[in-house]
Amino acid sequence: MADFYDTLETRPPEAREREQFSALPEVIARALMAPGWAEQLAGVEPKAVTSRSALAKLPVLRKSDLKERQQGRPPFGGFATTAPGKLKRLLMSPGPIFEPEGHGKDWWNSARALFAAGLRAGQLVHNSFAYHLTPGGFIIESGAHALGCAVIPGGVGNTEQQIEAIAHLRPSGYLGTPDFLKILLDTAGKSGKDVSSIKRGLVSGAALPASLRAELQSRGVAVLQAYATAELGAIAYETPALEGMVINESVIVEIVRPGTGDPVAEGEVGEVVVTSFNADYPMIRLATGDLSAVLAGRSPCGRTNTRIKGWMGRADQTTKVKGMFVHPGQIVEVAKRHPELGRVRLSVTREAEQDVMTLTAEYAGAASGLADAVAATLQAVTKLKGRVTLVAPGTLPNDGKIIADERSIG
Repeated sequence: MADFYDTLETRPPEAREREQFSALPEVIARALMAPGWAEQLAGVEPKAVTSRSALAKLPVLRKSDLKERQQGRPPFGGFATTAPGKLKRLLMSPGPIFEPEGHGKDWWNSARALFAAGLRAGQLVHNSFAYHLTPGGFIIESGAHALGCAVIPGGVGNTEQQIEAIAHLRPSGYLGTPDFLKILLDTAGKSGKDVSSIKRGLVSGAALPASLRAELQSRGVAVLQAYATAELGAIAYETPALEGMVINESVIVEIVRPGTGDPVAEGEVGEVVVTSFNADYPMIRLATGDLSAVLAGRSPCGRTNTRIKGWMGRADQTTKVKGMFVHPGQIVEVAKRHPELGRVRLSVTREAEQDVMTLTAEYAGAASGLADAVAATLQAVTKLKGRVTLVAPGTLPNDGKIIADERSIG
């Protein structure tokens, strides 16, 4: 058990699936008590949602729609099941999108990620995630407290003051963005302050290129990444195996074709859709807008949950062509009407000062008349004319991209 937060992390995958989907109907039933969920899931029978296939039939709620829903039904769009006055904190993310925090140990479920990064009870950690209005600082602090760590609430900015605190209090762990950790180390080096007590860290909120990870390691700090959002808390996290991110025990993750709610095959890049079991703020199929893919097999670290590759870009590829919006879901609809097609991608370019759409589609058979038929469908769905090019299977990259806007800007 020294290597794992608890036995949930190493249970057989079949047991995890059975236990999570046994609990899901009660979560959905509670969610339906909130007006936003009653509207979103109208007609859904909670007792029938006991499998991935049943879950996949429910509508997705897009994170990009939360702002509009909250404006129409403040403060949380009708998706919180606990009254505002009974919550612990009411927070605000950029957008603005408003987020609740409830009472209870490790409410954001971030302790597992901290444990995997090597942090343990009795240690002191420095938290440089934002505390002012935004959830970041509280997401990670609650996990540190649940783990039994003491926290220095550094927040963002005030670099010199944070370095002073680190040099004096000697924390062993860092929590924050990888970029700011480098700034702290660089600034401390120039000022002669000793921040060498920091040996490990959990980073999030910004990209961690291999070059930056290696530099931090060379300067004595081993860092792992976590993937979290304000609506869901910690979704997945790296382990010392450094082979993808292990999905948290508190959520169900699906990878779907961008612009739809349709799950893709294992290994295919798609949008991350998450269902959480939070009693105060349940999320049923929240489409995060992030791209990722499932990694085959189990992690060498011994944890048995599914792994994802981590953040691979944004799924919302909506673009405007000749003054009209074209959505990924429309391109997927074109492909659905021609099931003989494989991967498809719409490229938008400029020719003779005009927008031009070209749909590239994979197809293995004889192409007689198919390109014209697909072009007609493309026009019927998008109300815009476009070219169609048929290519051999495997030609298009597996990167989750449905629309590629290749027009130069400026």
